[in-house]
Amino acid sequence: VQLVESGGGLVQAGGSLRLSCAASTSISSINDMRWYRQCPGKQRELVATITTYGTTNYTDSVKGRFTISRDNARNTVYLQMNSLKAEDTGVYYCYTYYWGQIWGQGTQVTVSA
Repeated sequence: VQLVESGGGLVQAGGSLRLSCAASTSISSINDMRWYRQCPGKQRELVATITTYGTTNYTDSVKGRFTISRDNARNTVYLQMNSLKAEDTGVYYCYTYYWGQIWGQGTQVTVSA
């Protein structure tokens, strides 16, 4: 399985971006799909998780602003990010576990204050 992220870019504070994570194979049988981020000077952190059943979890700092979703028919996971803040700046990675850890290459999100 390969994961390819897209949708990052530069946005002003308060703006929105939608990240996509396209998998090279069917994700319908994969349980958790996750988004992580690595902000400048910080360790990589888990941002959002979605299970096969659609159950979602978010880190506290993004609750109410970010929404993770999955489209099994398109083998794609999304991260809708609204009300972006400067502290959301970082590289966002898609992740899953399928016979081993699988990471995407990451997509840069830059939020200007």
